[in-house]
Amino acid sequence: MASFSAVLALLASLLPAPQQAAGWTVSLSGKVTAEVTQTAGGGLAFGVTSAGRRVLEPAPLGVRTTAADLTKNLRFLSRSTRTVDEQYTMTTGKKLQRHARSAETTLAFAGDGGTRLNVIVRASDDGVAYRYTLPSAATITGEASAFTLPASAPAWLLPYTPNYEDTRVETTASGATSGDFGFPSLFSVGSDYVLLTESDVDGRYSGARLTHSTGSSTYSIKLADTQVPGALSTPWRTAIVGDLATVTGSTLVDDLATPSKLADTSWIRPGKVAWSWLSEHQSPSDPARQKQYIDFAARNGWPYVLIDEGWDPSWVPEVTRYARARGVDVLLWFHWTNLDTPEKRETRLAQVKSWGVAGVKVDFMDSDSQARFAWYDQITAATAKYKLMVNFHGATIPRGLQRTWPHVMSFEAVRGAEQFRTRAATNTMFPFTRNVVGSMDYTPTAFVVSDRDTTDLHEVATFLVYESGWQHGADKPENYQARPEALRTLDQLPTVWDETRLLSGRPGREAVVARRSGERWFVGGLSAQAAKTFDLPLNFLGDGNWLSDTLRDGYVRDLRTVGKADRLAVPTATNGGFVSILCPAKPGRTTCDEPVRQVPRTTLTLTPPSAEGSTVDVTGSFTPDAAITDVRLAPTAPQGWSVTGPALTRAKLAAGETLSGTWRFTAAGQPTGSVDLPVAADFRFPGDPAKLPVHVESVVQTFVPPPNPSGTTQVSDLPFLTENNGYGPVERDTSNGEAEPGDGRTLSIGGTQYAKGIGMHAPGSVTVWLGGACSAFSARVGIDDEVTSPGSVTFRVLADGRPVADTGVVHSGDGAKPVTVDVTGVRRLTLEATDGGDGKNFDHADWATPVLGCA
Repeated sequence: MASFSAVLALLASLLPAPQQAAGWTVSLSGKVTAEVTQTAGGGLAFGVTSAGRRVLEPAPLGVRTTAADLTKNLRFLSRSTRTVDEQYTMTTGKKLQRHARSAETTLAFAGDGGTRLNVIVRASDDGVAYRYTLPSAATITGEASAFTLPASAPAWLLPYTPNYEDTRVETTASGATSGDFGFPSLFSVGSDYVLLTESDVDGRYSGARLTHSTGSSTYSIKLADTQVPGALSTPWRTAIVGDLATVTGSTLVDDLATPSKLADTSWIRPGKVAWSWLSEHQSPSDPARQKQYIDFAARNGWPYVLIDEGWDPSWVPEVTRYARARGVDVLLWFHWTNLDTPEKRETRLAQVKSWGVAGVKVDFMDSDSQARFAWYDQITAATAKYKLMVNFHGATIPRGLQRTWPHVMSFEAVRGAEQFRTRAATNTMFPFTRNVVGSMDYTPTAFVVSDRDTTDLHEVATFLVYESGWQHGADKPENYQARPEALRTLDQLPTVWDETRLLSGRPGREAVVARRSGERWFVGGLSAQAAKTFDLPLNFLGDGNWLSDTLRDGYVRDLRTVGKADRLAVPTATNGGFVSILCPAKPGRTTCDEPVRQVPRTTLTLTPPSAEGSTVDVTGSFTPDAAITDVRLAPTAPQGWSVTGPALTRAKLAAGETLSGTWRFTAAGQPTGSVDLPVAADFRFPGDPAKLPVHVESVVQTFVPPPNPSGTTQVSDLPFLTENNGYGPVERDTSNGEAEPGDGRTLSIGGTQYAKGIGMHAPGSVTVWLGGACSAFSARVGIDDEVTSPGSVTFRVLADGRPVADTGVVHSGDGAKPVTVDVTGVRRLTLEATDGGDGKNFDHADWATPVLGCA
């Protein structure tokens, strides 16, 4: 027996010892701890504790590439650690000055065949995050990454759609339906909360979401793309952890993001925006109505107006000049496909910048793919080049982009007021979910929404409780003016903050947030409960007495003096709300209101108002209605022009005093067409709360005619002075393809093809120069044969703006109709196609062989 036992012992000593499971912890202060463990089979798992309490159970880690499976058979190689300590400044958000500290560990592993994988883990006092890095670029086919919650953990989840505009649901970690859920996802675990999301996503990787099966409490990472080529690292898989105040106040998503790429942010200005589209869908196409929104913004000190879908280049420059003279800047809407190539971005962004536009809203991206994130990289760089701020609608959620590109003012990615169905319970989820990770363009305070269960003061409070660099007031001026106490409060609210604190809250029940701007504190409360009285601490105030000015349900305004040892009691109605403004009490101070910016009226007159030719002498006279300072009156030469004459400056200009000058504009080379020759006055004024210059500009509308046509001339061979089209560009010698230049076909009407002509889509028009040199015009018109559905168009010819021919309504299949016009003495000829009355779809309007007979 002894010898047999010895043999067994010898054999046992020759066998490899069983591998012990390895484990590593990462923590900054012991408050929140990340754990990475190695599992049987060489896999990895990630878990989290909060002050020793388990909040995330161990869940898988790892990635798969086309070359290796790095989710198993991993061999530990090394560990390195460091402390990340960064201070940075934001232009937007819940806190402008940031200090990010975290403990970082890099764990290096080798998989089958020696393929390397690094797992980088960070832990801060408000959460944890991890990402993978690879030593060389690889094509990733998926991640094992997952998070496991307690099965019964309450959850507030967003069923996934690419625009993040579905309705959030309250459920449990295991009780949620099977399917995909969008970030951020919130869970309650005992006394802690966990908010799952991701950070630092760009065009080098795919966006992600969570996927889940009913009955399971594990939520796995699912990429938008089936393959991610060229990957060297992944985004940060992020869990914000702590009590609800910690989660709400967290800046972890920004802390993890790539630092700012802009050295100069002086041109970036968040602020309130007057916006017409939600309350009046057709109003963005009406310049007169837009001026009424501008007047409203000017009266109330709102620095911006957004002109949404429907604006036209023919009038935006003039409306922008009107706005800037009143201290209001214009923002313009774009569909993202109008900015989806370098050429489009260069042309269109340069154009709107030349008009004086301050920023753009870009809409309908609706994707988390790697390709779309590459586009976000491109559009943020392009808008920064032209110093245009940007807001994304129909968009993904913020993933730290506002730190990397500080001119990004906001993202939609929320079921906002434009859904026209407002529910208090949903409203009280957003401060703890979507708005935690970055600015949220909910477009608040929409009294116009009739299907809502919220009080007016609940609506007012959303303007404060929701953080957005640009805060778009979603209602019309008349509705705000009909509620003067609401408007008075809105006028006082900033949109960026030095400090933010949660005072009270529970997702789906209530949210009370305190925000500080300068010396004033602003407290906003949203309720989704029966009538109640909020009883709130004021220990965030400084020493001494403070004046508290509260607007609550019923438009009741309460004024009282308080200190930091007091509590703020505010009665609210069912689904109600309130806003309190608190400021240091000073002798004689009876309100916390600060002055609203009121720009002095001025007059800038240019002579002549219009001109023709390549050399133009312009006289400008500038007169203010009130005293102003730092005045500069000067011309600006458009591209292709030069200007002579000095800029005029005055340190002060009294009310009624005039500053005048004369300048000569000269065209270089042989430019043709219409151009605006601008002269502008820039000034400041005493007591301006914004401390910003005002820009007043006027233009001389100048036309430099091209050479007169001669002989027999095809209109499609002439330069277009103006062109407009229903879809896509007007095409020369092809039909209209509705999208890109050159995407049409050979012109064809009634089975006859034409080599020359103009392809439009109603409503469309072109104007050409005749200069009085022609006597006859003829064409054959009709709807192109490529149209397979019914269309209708009316063709018109205008001579110097006067209608001289009208075909009446032409339908698909009618064949070509002749048009002949005597154009003797006509200087400008316009060919116009309008909808025949059945909507503008399928109205492919062809002008076949449009010929001029000229001297």
